[in-house]
Amino acid sequence: MKTREGRWKQMVAIGAALVLLAAFFWWQNNGLTVSRYEFTSTKVPRELDGYTIVQLSDLHNHRFGDGQRRLLKLVEELEPDLVLMTGDLVDRNRTDLIPALELAKGTSELAPTYYITGNHEWSIADRERTELLEGMTEAGVVVLEDRCAVLPVGESCLVLAGLSDESLRDGTVDWLMEDVPDGLSILLAHEPQFISDYARAGADLVFSGHAHGGQIRLPFVGGLYAPGQGFLPKLTKGLYEVEDTTLVVSRGLGNSTFPFRFLNRPEVVVLTLRTED
Repeated sequence: MKTREGRWKQMVAIGAALVLLAAFFWWQNNGLTVSRYEFTSTKVPRELDGYTIVQLSDLHNHRFGDGQRRLLKLVEELEPDLVLMTGDLVDRNRTDLIPALELAKGTSELAPTYYITGNHEWSIADRERTELLEGMTEAGVVVLEDRCAVLPVGESCLVLAGLSDESLRDGTVDWLMEDVPDGLSILLAHEPQFISDYARAGADLVFSGHAHGGQIRLPFVGGLYAPGQGFLPKLTKGLYEVEDTTLVVSRGLGNSTFPFRFLNRPEVVVLTLRTED
């Protein structure tokens, strides 16, 4: 009896451990977290002091509840003045446009929303990409592919430039930023490893994703791998300063080829603009 009782307890303990492990990994890949930053500059007009920007990146078809309910509820609670989507909303390995379009429709009802493509959008079929971009526009999102947009804010304005992922290596960013008026310039560019190009072009503030936070993060080490940067990448999350340019790197929301995150939960970035006297 003791032997059977011992085996039963062992099985219960193993079962409980497996349930806890499954819950932990579910939370690591579905438990949303918010990272808050501030950008302070003399280029931020007083009328934009306190202006709140929410960045969403690298969804990769992931769903956060029916119709992206959990994610949209969180974005609503953050009360954004502007939402920026920095690419890879779809995944080339299992293309599904619906999660991206559900998110686009929801955010556009909360705040003006702007979107650029990532490398995955350019790896799906042309027909699917056209359907996605048209769907984003129909949902009320402004698609910024190698062009600029001016957002009036009271008597001030905010100028956004969007760089297509297809144009990262051909010098497009240089002439794109030439068209940006004097004042604060914000660039949306999916891949952070080209930060030296963005800085050379004169961008003040750049929003990127792509790195997935290094996918697996370890204490005292950081991210282990990021596409375009390889092992032990340097640009995986948070703020980076290069010359006069500040780079914001989102850890993203979903997964692609490697299906798990570790110590690297899905992230919503919130950046507040501050005026420097």
